[in-house]
Amino acid sequence: RDVAGTLGVDVVAHEGDGVQTRVGDVPMASDAPRWMVEAAVLRALEPTHVLFLCVANSARSQMAEGLARSLAPADVTISSAGSEPTKVRPQAIAALSEVGLDITGHASNGREDVEGHVDAVITLCAEEVCPVWLGHAGRLHWGLPEPAGAGETPEEEMEAFRSVRDELTRRLTVLVRGVSG
Repeated sequence: RDVAGTLGVDVVAHEGDGVQTRVGDVPMASDAPRWMVEAAVLRALEPTHVLFLCVANSARSQMAEGLARSLAPADVTISSAGSEPTKVRPQAIAALSEVGLDITGHASNGREDVEGHVDAVITLCAEEVCPVWLGHAGRLHWGLPEPAGAGETPEEEMEAFRSVRDELTRRLTVLVRGVSG
């Protein structure tokens, strides 16, 4: 409530079979996780350019960019960048390919490559020190585990990429479409 109120987003709580809260146009249970409430607040602010930040811009932020582009309206710019960009990991490409999304044309970008006004930044680092965005923007932090190098086998690593992909899909659905659950 505090974050939403500060940003001018309506929060309505009402009684029913259980307490349910509505943040902007997103209904959610009173015990919704923090990321869900923050995503609903950011959604209510109607960002026009969402930037996903990570260190290497090779896995989590690349998958987030691809997924968000598939979910967001055409008039919303979606981009990703990193503080130490490398190259898009083939496992990120494969994980999105499994759900019908093609990011083979993506490239790792640095923060200086981001064009236009950014009004929403989502950092995705968990174990690393996340890059910062110095521009004025709404900010969320979704600390998701680094899938690269996870597990002891290539299949276990691929499962880590799938897990991050699926979690990003859940969160981005709330952010972009306002669907909770």
